[in-house]
Amino acid sequence: MSDPFLSIRSVRKSFGATTVVQDFNLDVASGEFISFLGPSGCGKTTVLRMVAGFESPTSGAIVVAGRDVTRLRPNQRNIGMVFQAYALFPNLTVAQNVGFGLKVAGMGKADIDARVKEMLALIKLPDFGDRYPYQLSGGQQQRVALARALAPKPKLLLLDEPLSALDAKVRVSLRDEIRLIQKNLGITTIFVTHDQEEALSISDRIVVMYGGKAEQVGAPFEIYNRPRTRFVANFVGTLNVLEGTVADAAAGTVSLASGTVALPGRLDGARNGEAVSLALRPEAISLGARTGADTSLAGQIADVHFLGSVIRVKVAVGGSVVSLDTFNSPSAPPPEIGQETDISFSASDLLVLR
Repeated sequence: MSDPFLSIRSVRKSFGATTVVQDFNLDVASGEFISFLGPSGCGKTTVLRMVAGFESPTSGAIVVAGRDVTRLRPNQRNIGMVFQAYALFPNLTVAQNVGFGLKVAGMGKADIDARVKEMLALIKLPDFGDRYPYQLSGGQQQRVALARALAPKPKLLLLDEPLSALDAKVRVSLRDEIRLIQKNLGITTIFVTHDQEEALSISDRIVVMYGGKAEQVGAPFEIYNRPRTRFVANFVGTLNVLEGTVADAAAGTVSLASGTVALPGRLDGARNGEAVSLALRPEAISLGARTGADTSLAGQIADVHFLGSVIRVKVAVGGSVVSLDTFNSPSAPPPEIGQETDISFSASDLLVLR
């Protein structure tokens, strides 16, 4: 990466004796869309608030466009922020809400009106300027909050779980709109969420956080397919875990309750008899034989859920239960609970969690 637009350097944040963010480092390129993903209490919103200026780091530095903003007040940073709660002024119209920051900045009325008109067109609410927040749906209110944050042309846009209060269908639609607007404007953006699907679908890169640290930073494909820690593997996506022991470390074989799998060259440093966990994504598993699969384990159908286009099947394999999805076919009824079956997969798809 060339000179980063945003640089967070060795940032730590403590509240009394409790450290909530520790040694956090991140460089963000101009125009990049970054998601902070993690469970509640992992520190993602605290990092965002430090970038915005609502919290001060205990130590470390925050640099935006080559300028150290670590000790600057929020109104000195030229950063736009959208909160989980829409935080619109109930006594102001939509147009007045969008233009509020411009008015505070001393912009003339004609320029404010032109910018507000531009913003309302951008969020696809061109005729809503005279309405009040209570006359809008939740999705519309969040669009207005986004327009208000973008109106002053900030250098950086921060989004703190902006979709969590919306229903599922509106969330999907609005997150796609936010990404499209971000791409069109080319504005550097940080998006905080605990929803893995949200982060995977719209991000250039994802920062997976846990315990105040960045567990892994990478593109969605990398985070999902090549998790570097057990936490990331378990938190991002659905994961099946098979417990076993190393049968022959040199040969790379692991004994499971239901059979043996071969992992040549992937058990370096392991000892024979050592416990090992093997993880496998549901989409890597097939019922019955599959072309290209090199591993097969015997099992029994434990549960079946019909979900329309997809049938979610749980199979008891040894002492474990694995989940997999199959496509619905009108000509092939779903398997029955208790039915004996094999599952097949490629050993190369296994993640070794030690």
